[in-house]
Amino acid sequence: MQVLRKSRIRKGDTVVVISGRERGKTGKVMSVDLRAGKVVVEKLNVIKRHTKPNQKAKQGGILEREAPLQISNVMFFCPVTQKPTRVGVRIQSDGRRVRFSKKSNETLE
Repeated sequence: MQVLRKSRIRKGDTVVVISGRERGKTGKVMSVDLRAGKVVVEKLNVIKRHTKPNQKAKQGGILEREAPLQISNVMFFCPVTQKPTRVGVRIQSDGRRVRFSKKSNETLE
């Protein structure tokens, strides 16, 4: 298993799934796990989990929740061009690092 040290995709970004069962769908990133190289995207890759009633979940049954996707299978969705794009990092004149869309050359922050 490959361990990613960094990613340009962050929590709150809108991403497009580029491969797998959910290909072509867009959603908002809920969490990023860099150690496992996974992201959880809102309302995508939904699985059914069969649970028994317990202290945490008083009501048992079949619960639906989002499963993680491989981070390499998602791509940042550019709000300007409305297409998937790569993300670059540039350093501003005041020394701040900002992300930018490689397609539209617009800053993301």
